[in-house]
Amino acid sequence: MSSKTAKATAVGSSKTTTEITPSPNWSRAMSSGPDARVKITEQYARLVARNAYFWGWPMVNIYNRRLVFDKCPEPGLMNGVLPFAPLNTLSMLHDYIAPDQRWVACPNQDVVYGAGIFALERSPVVVQVPDFGDRFWVYQTVDIRTDSFAQIGKMYGSTPGFYLLVGPTWQGEVPKGITRVFRSKTNTGFVAPRVFQDATPEDKKAVQQVIAGIDLYALDKFDGKPKTHDWTKLPKFKPPTEGESGETKWVFPETFFDQLPEVMNDAPPHPGEEALYAQILAVISAANNNLEIKKAMIDEAQKTDEEVIAPLLQFRNWGIQLPNYWSAVSNPAAFGTDYFARTAVAKSNILVNAPVETKYIYQDLDSKGERLNGANRYTVTFPKEQTPPAYGFWSLTLYDKEHFFVPNELKRYSLGTKNKDLKTGSKGELSIYVQSDPPAEAHRSNWLPAPKDDFSLFIRAYWPKAEVIDGSWTPPAVEKQK
Repeated sequence: MSSKTAKATAVGSSKTTTEITPSPNWSRAMSSGPDARVKITEQYARLVARNAYFWGWPMVNIYNRRLVFDKCPEPGLMNGVLPFAPLNTLSMLHDYIAPDQRWVACPNQDVVYGAGIFALERSPVVVQVPDFGDRFWVYQTVDIRTDSFAQIGKMYGSTPGFYLLVGPTWQGEVPKGITRVFRSKTNTGFVAPRVFQDATPEDKKAVQQVIAGIDLYALDKFDGKPKTHDWTKLPKFKPPTEGESGETKWVFPETFFDQLPEVMNDAPPHPGEEALYAQILAVISAANNNLEIKKAMIDEAQKTDEEVIAPLLQFRNWGIQLPNYWSAVSNPAAFGTDYFARTAVAKSNILVNAPVETKYIYQDLDSKGERLNGANRYTVTFPKEQTPPAYGFWSLTLYDKEHFFVPNELKRYSLGTKNKDLKTGSKGELSIYVQSDPPAEAHRSNWLPAPKDDFSLFIRAYWPKAEVIDGSWTPPAVEKQK
């Protein structure tokens, strides 16, 4: 049958007719989505606003972090404790992250962190990787959707050198000396180096020479020569905003729909998302011409924040359910169109690594399904050779009910590979004592201090082995002691 004409036979007739070839411009006459000129009801605007707020919450979160980083005058430390740098650069800590920071929920004290936000519409950026030797390391690299797009780390066999991150439409020339190029689907994104450091004074000193060679900078500053920094000498800046007990607020219902179109422009639709984009943008357009519709959408965003997103802070409310009330997510930093998992992770522990980089396993409950609370004493006992399977390292971290560290005299917030003084039992088992008061002296090295009220536990397996990725290994129960 010709592509230009088509023959059809009428039912009950032997005659054929030739159809008229569609106009070359017919597609322009067909609406590709909602007509923004059409009057809509408040109820419909609320329906779309609720969905859009949930869907776009992680991206607007990253977008607002970008706005704050863009005001930074030079690489330094926000509030003296967090890496903070102008766009297309980064800053590094030189030790574990401080327990009083509130910018990112669920930090760990196993690695030395770095952080940088890139703006690839301004310039591609060079990621500088030094020689880490046998030390575990990975550079988390995610776009505005918090999806990973670059594979730079020990588990990938990455070599020392220079890696280039480019935007979705960049077509420039790659200079000699660049090891590999990674293309982001969005211009905005986040780079967060993580370098393992054990808890000994010797290693805290040794890591300084290694991290000195970590860097991120615009392509026009690339000369093929490694740049070095003394990250112990950084200026300190006062925070523009800081949370009281929970994470710093990064998404604001009252400005959300003003920011969302720009965010969507930076993150073009995935295949199949075109209708979603058209629907959201049409309703925002209508709201911009109707104050009552705009007020209704903001009100619905506030309700969605409280009723739908806030409960996702608690790990027990979502995730793949594992034995003994543990839970996990199968697609961290690889969310694609899994909007629920993306927003749940963004609310509870944003900026997670890709599955092959880290396995995260969460716990709010004890072996009987009761909320973990410091009024009780607990043990987590790993049988001999059954600690979380990892080629890199593992840890068990305790967080308060807002997912931050709990102040304690030992300044101890996690236990795991980094701790060289953990003691095993007569059968080779490793018991961690989770309680607010000190255990017996013989168990002090294995004590993970808890608050007086609710708390959560969090297992990380960096460079996880197959059995933890596929779920054939799961953690033991959190047992309440009598």
